Amino acid sequence: MDAAIHLAGRLEPRDAWRADRCAMARTLDVVRTKSAMLVLREAFYGATRFDDFVARTEASEPVVAGRLRELVAAGLLEHVDYRNPGERTRKGYRLTDKGADLFPVLAALMQWGDRWLGDQSSGVRLEHHGCGEPVAVTLRCAAGHGVTSGEVDLAIDRSSPRSPYAAR
Repeated sequence: MDAAIHLAGRLEPRDAWRADRCAMARTLDVVRTKSAMLVLREAFYGATRFDDFVARTEASEPVVAGRLRELVAAGLLEHVDYRNPGERTRKGYRLTDKGADLFPVLAALMQWGDRWLGDQSSGVRLEHHGCGEPVAVTLRCAAGHGVTSGEVDLAIDRSSPRSPYAAR
């Protein structure tokens, strides 16, 4: 199986590109730890309170506090005030639009784990709320064709201000 992405003929050799310009590397700088991904998972599952994040991720309070601070600073989560009757106002957390856009990434990781680590699976699956059918992450081109990594060309986006090849 040829899973390698093809380098479009108009590109310079791969060793000419710098990793610091890679969107994947910069994304991993934001969500760099397992605990950050688990905190995001729990935010998608509806957790909003610190104690829920600690209990559901099984990470220590200092680790969860650090991840929440980082995810808020990165704009993936935001603070929301809440108050239980008879208690002081506390800070909770909710996903921002920027954080919600990571959902396909988490769903893809879950799908991969179910396929390749199935015997260790939690037995949880994602279903479409509207019809109850399973949800799957697929890669498609803008015309709607399903594609695999072996059917993708890596091309320069000359409109990107970060591109060293941008039209000037």
